[in-house]
Amino acid sequence: MHTAWKDYQKQNEQRFLDEMLELLRIPSVSAKSEHKDDMRKCAELVKQRLLDSGCDKAEVMETAGHPVVYGEKIVDASKPTVLVYGHYDVQPADPLELWHSGPFEPVIKEGKVYARGSADDKGQFYMHVKALETMVKTGDLDTNIKFLIEGEEEVGSPNLGSFVREHKDMLKADVILISDSSMISMENPSLDIGVRGLSYIQVEVTGANRDLHSGTYGGAVANPITLLCKMIADIHDENNHVTIPGFYDDVVEATKEERELMARAPFDEKEYKDELGIKEVWGEKGFTTNERTGIRPTVEANGIWGGYTGEGAKTVLPSKAYAKVSARLVPNQSSDKISKLLIDYFEQNAPEGVTVKAELHHGGEPYMTPIDSKGYRAAAKAIQTTFGKEPVPVRGGGSIPICSILEKELGTKIIFMGFGLDNDNLHSPNEKYNLENYYKGIETIPYFHKFFAVES
Repeated sequence: MHTAWKDYQKQNEQRFLDEMLELLRIPSVSAKSEHKDDMRKCAELVKQRLLDSGCDKAEVMETAGHPVVYGEKIVDASKPTVLVYGHYDVQPADPLELWHSGPFEPVIKEGKVYARGSADDKGQFYMHVKALETMVKTGDLDTNIKFLIEGEEEVGSPNLGSFVREHKDMLKADVILISDSSMISMENPSLDIGVRGLSYIQVEVTGANRDLHSGTYGGAVANPITLLCKMIADIHDENNHVTIPGFYDDVVEATKEERELMARAPFDEKEYKDELGIKEVWGEKGFTTNERTGIRPTVEANGIWGGYTGEGAKTVLPSKAYAKVSARLVPNQSSDKISKLLIDYFEQNAPEGVTVKAELHHGGEPYMTPIDSKGYRAAAKAIQTTFGKEPVPVRGGGSIPICSILEKELGTKIIFMGFGLDNDNLHSPNEKYNLENYYKGIETIPYFHKFFAVES
């Protein structure tokens, strides 16, 4: 083990934590326009922290939406370059009443930091900033490092593609390193070899030209909420197989060998159910829980509303009902194609008595990284060094929409090196990040750079 790195990190442990907490206090919610100033404030702080930690230069760069933060530490043009991608924006904190503490007032309890963005992705990208500081301050940095920290990941990265295209030379690198995912556990470390793609749409169902009295009109006029619920329910058959024609046409089926490899990952179904407070798992027949969240595409309703939802009773037959619906995609599926299938499904299956309008919200492509690449070997060796155990390769269930664009534009492979856990409550109330994982990431990341330099 590298004692100089370890000693430096131990001496600065509290400051590393305090700096992360400062980031978490900024409500950088990209989806809500009222947080525009908070987004700028957070970007400026990230820039300053990059400079403080050893970057030669760092700047807040404009896009058509929220700004991007870029930083770099170039030690030797002949050495390999690692581009670190992350995002400083976070999901909305709603529903606020379910938080045990303020979402932007970080609380440390039982070795965990509770705050929005703690695991997704402020705590995780900041590990790389402190890893850079560790290597710079101990005089042991074997690669050039660039940082691309964006502010729109949680809304589908609508402006990052054009930013990357316009700054290809600036972003040129030999590998892209991302910590925005999870591992199985600290006892069983893993590395994601892929993420699923995403198609996200919003549906509006309209019945009568106004809300109606449910006694006077109920049973005689179509109820948009009822019919929207029926359309959503009909997306799955009795085997929880998606019924939308063409949905599975382009799916690359996982090989027997890959499914056997996935099956080696430890999984305790009882513990899984107990932790979630459910009596039974649910999903496509013929696949295990880990396969359902890794190698299979899915469709889910993410939100549904309409009519009267306030306190007390109001007996209306609503004029409109709405839903947000998303699909997670696997290799070879196209988000454009699946989005069109989803939109067509709702618009073409509208029952008589209502009209349906469905529109695209955002999407992104699935991504796979080869386990025989230099980057994967370096990441696996780094994990082996600090955890004392070889990581299990797994497929992540989430999506990072920019991945396919980054590889296409920069011609560079992506390595996923996440230190979160599946139970970190991402996108949910009481999001948390274990301090042990945060510090382990800072300890492990420098080894990636050391081993990648050797591999290259």
